Amino acid sequence: MVDPASAQDSDLAALARRGDVNAIGALYDRHHEALFRYIWSRVGERETAEDMTGEVFTRMLAALPRYQPTATPFRAWLYRIAHNLVVDHYRKEGGRTFLSLDQAEAQSDEAGDLNLIVEWNLTIEQVHHALARLDEAQREVVSLRFLSGLSLQEVAAALEKSEGAIKALQHRGLAALRRALVEMQISP
Repeated sequence: MVDPASAQDSDLAALARRGDVNAIGALYDRHHEALFRYIWSRVGERETAEDMTGEVFTRMLAALPRYQPTATPFRAWLYRIAHNLVVDHYRKEGGRTFLSLDQAEAQSDEAGDLNLIVEWNLTIEQVHHALARLDEAQREVVSLRFLSGLSLQEVAAALEKSEGAIKALQHRGLAALRRALVEMQISP
């Protein structure tokens, strides 16, 4: 019997492939929060990100019979699913949306202090606007590396690029992000 808390993702994936509900739950618990943050950073809308995060796991279950642990680490494979889902979302929906102040006020009963919510949403909006100034590949690498915490190797596997290409995109993306955030602070 494998302990889900200490098992490797590949072991849990093998158990999940055989229908082990505890393994599926452990994979969900282990990855859903970071996937949600990644998707939310890409779509800018909490409810949509929640729905899409659930869809990632639905697609994961459907694709598990085809997953090969020797080809791609599980976490990178999961982020490839998320990346493809985000791409599909933009093909269908197009454009970005942000949480408005009116929406933040409506959520204040659930989330607590309105000032904190407004400050948080303004920060998120600034980061979204700064990220929007990056080219698509740089934005993807920065989101996966720093919002989702993937390693260089995992990002390379998820995006099917070399580690050298990921390092270069990361370097250029961070430099462009830094410039964008500085410009946003200077601009009225």
